[in-house]
This record gives sequence, structure tokens and C-alpha cells, in this order.
Amino acid sequence: MTTRVDTVVIGGGAMGSSAAWQLARRGTEVVLLERFAPGHANGASHGASRNFNVSYDDPSYLAMIVESLRLWRELEDETDARLLDQVGIVNHGRGGRLDAVASALEGVGFAPELLDVAEATTRWPGIRFDTRVLHTPEAGRLNADAAVAALQRSAAQHGARVEHSTPVTRVEVLDDERVRVTTGGAGGGSAGEVFEARRAIVTVGAWTQKLLGPVVDLPRLVVTQEQPAHFAATDESFVWPGFNHGFEPGAPGYDYWYSGVYGMYTPGQGIKAGWHGVGPVVDPDARDFTPEPVQLEALRRYVREWLPGADADRFVDISCTYTTSPDSNFVLDRVGPVVVGAGFSGHGFKFTPAVGRILADLAAGLPAPRLFALGR
Repeated sequence: MTTRVDTVVIGGGAMGSSAAWQLARRGTEVVLLERFAPGHANGASHGASRNFNVSYDDPSYLAMIVESLRLWRELEDETDARLLDQVGIVNHGRGGRLDAVASALEGVGFAPELLDVAEATTRWPGIRFDTRVLHTPEAGRLNADAAVAALQRSAAQHGARVEHSTPVTRVEVLDDERVRVTTGGAGGGSAGEVFEARRAIVTVGAWTQKLLGPVVDLPRLVVTQEQPAHFAATDESFVWPGFNHGFEPGAPGYDYWYSGVYGMYTPGQGIKAGWHGVGPVVDPDARDFTPEPVQLEALRRYVREWLPGADADRFVDISCTYTTSPDSNFVLDRVGPVVVGAGFSGHGFKFTPAVGRILADLAAGLPAPRLFALGR
């Protein structure tokens, strides 16, 4: 059976769900197809916490931060869900551009604070500081699971058809204004159905190359299995902002670091901390979800040395994927009837509502920022 529809969105994680939400709010006929069941943990959009980090100085990203903050609040109002807690984020460590970022944030109306070590330690005793600190009070923590559910719920309320357990097996470009999307026959949902659409928006994360490689000339997208962990709190009275800790490779005391470290307090689960974008390269269909032991031990050492408010010996590991582009900027572009949303490189979730708007605009024939072009 062939179903004709204006737009098919393939991939019901954060970005695809946001695109469907944006399209449905505009009155566009849209079908969202997700290969896994609701709430799955196979990709990059699950879990209870993501940093809403506002510390950018690039104009394109800054504009998207401002837009995303507004849209997260709109989504909360539409769905009566609490998604964003503005607990702030502290940026510290070596190699950062704190002054430039602070100036850029002031330029868009935010109120960053530059603090010395003593003041930061007094406010946040669970974190050890040895450099100046940039505190961004507008930043905070997003609930990823709740956000994806809210996006899909609101999209459906605005008329979108949302299907889970519906793997897409093939995307065929028929001409500049038509695309055929075929689903597999064993998943339930709309499995076994064929869709013909004016546009297909493809937001399948780690599966982008597998699905779109035969259709679109993609940049190299590296899929890694990232392994942060939740560490038990040592003192429940501590106040926790999110944190980003930079470093200088080769500097004394940093020889065991794999990258900078990010983290936040996750209510009910502990203090989340992780290396950024340095996990083992994986096939998303053949992951073991098991931490790389040397990296995990290094992360525990980091917690012992830099997070006095967390217990390095009591932890629960987490697994997710990154899909990283060559320059770590997003890929948001259109080729004929196919719109690509990919390469979020471990820093995309905070931008989810703005990315959805850009993808919906691309489907309507409007441009995206050049920074995100396929041929940049």
C-alpha cells in the first residue's frame, strides 16, 4: 500500500520529533516514523539530563540558543511538562575563551558572571576550581526523555501522525519534488507501508550513513559510543550547576584526560560526568553498551580529583552515541526532496527546537545558515 503525504520525517529522536512538531504547528501534513519503541535507549536522545549550555560566541549558534530557550518554554506551555531547569552552568579550566564568550552572551541579553576561584568554590563546593570561572545563569538542565515525549505529543495534537516500531529500509528520490520511503515488514506500527512525499526529513543519528549514503553525498560522520556515568553525591546539601571543564593536552596533571569533561546533577540519579566525543567508533547495530574500561577508570580518577561532591566508587555507567562531523558543526541542508539533519557532534540537544524549525524551513524551500551546509 502506498500512502501519499506532504512530508515524512524519518527518525523520532529529538531532532525528528522537533521537525514534526514545527511542521504540524504550521498545518503541514506530516508523518513521523521511528524505528524503535517509545523511550528506547539505542541512540542519542534518551536519559533524564542534558546540559542546556549557552556558552557560544558564534553568531549562528547564539541565535539558535536564544530561539531554543523561547521555544522550550513554548513547548512546556503547550504540554504542561517541565523540561528545562535553569540551574546555570559553570565553565572553567584551561584553554577556554571565557572573555569572548561572556562578551558574546552579553550581546544577546544574557548576564554571564566571571568569578575567581574563591567565589566559585564558596558557591559550588562540590566542584574543584583552579582557574577563573564563567557562570551562565540562563543555562541549565534539560530532561531528554520528557522533551522527546512532549515534542511527539504536541506534534500529534497538531495533527501529525506518529508511528513507532517502524523501521525505514529505503529512501528513493523520484524527482526534485517526490521521494519514496519504504518501511520494513517486521516492526509493527506502519511497517510494510510505502510513503510517497514531497519531502523527506531524515534525522536518524548514528544510522545516517547507512540510510542516506546511497542517496546523498554526505560528509564523513563518525559514530562513537560515549560512556558517561552517574556518580553518587557525597553531600545532598550541595548546590549543583552544570559544568564544562576544559584542559590543555600535555599540561602537567592532565596526562590521563581524554578530552574536556562535561556534567550536571541529575535528580534521583547523581552527578553525571563524561568525556566528550572520544568513545570507541562503533556500528550502531552492533554496540555492546559496555564502558571502555581504561576510559572509565580515567573518568573515576577525574571525579576523585575534581568533584569532591561526588563519590568515584559509587556509580552507574550510561551509554549513548555521538555522530560527529569533520568540523563538529551540524549538517542541516536539502538535496532535492531530501532534507538532512545530522552530525550533531555531541552538542545538539540544547538546540532541538531551533533545529526543528530550520529543518521545517528547509522542507519549505527556505535556507539554513551556511555554517551547516553539506558543501561547506
